[in-house]
Amino acid sequence: MPKNKKESWLFTGCMCGLMVLGMSIYNIALHGELSVIAVISGFPFAFLVALLLDLFVVGKPAKKIALSLPTNKEKGWQVGISISICMILGMVSFMSMFGIVMEMGWQYLNWGTYLHTWIFNFIMALPLQLIIVRPLSVSVLNLSRRNALKA
Repeated sequence: MPKNKKESWLFTGCMCGLMVLGMSIYNIALHGELSVIAVISGFPFAFLVALLLDLFVVGKPAKKIALSLPTNKEKGWQVGISISICMILGMVSFMSMFGIVMEMGWQYLNWGTYLHTWIFNFIMALPLQLIIVRPLSVSVLNLSRRNALKA
């Protein structure tokens, strides 16, 4: 886990960027429109929205909830997984709404479409976060620390 502001920004940027990239590819593929252009064109705005949601809406409550769960706080991996799961629940909730509005428009934002989108996004976001994105982000953080020690 990050130990200072610089590490926190690096870790958050990696997590957010990789999740937006992975979920963008997944959602565009679900709609049968997968192309590099489609992914690249939607990425900057989706990343900005996700980063703002992470920093100002989802992050603090997710961490507070995760830290209140009955996990062994001595084991950093348990705390990290708890925070990741709480973050996934929050971010999928908001970003599913964002995706519906951006892809189809406000008129398609209803409970049926939202629930369907939320379930499909959660099914992908959970393993993406826990198996790919979190380990990669931790590796980038550790690499950054090693490079800082060498300097």
